[in-house]
Amino acid sequence: MTASTSAGSARVECSRAGCRDDAVWAVHWRNPRIHSADRRKTWVACDAHVSYLREFLSARDFPVRVEALSNEPA
Repeated sequence: MTASTSAGSARVECSRAGCRDDAVWAVHWRNPRIHSADRRKTWVACDAHVSYLREFLSARDFPVRVEALSNEPA
């Protein structure tokens, strides 16, 4: 996930390799073979790549949850 700031607003780039589009989706996932149930990793995705990233993770039997990316600070 890449974040950059311009004119006071944070910009988050899609996690798909080579993509520089704005991310609008959060793809939460974990590898159950190495992560405990409370551990989650997050990738971010643009509209064009959210399905690709979800399918990539699902094909490996990783639990995946996708939700709209919040612009609010954590």
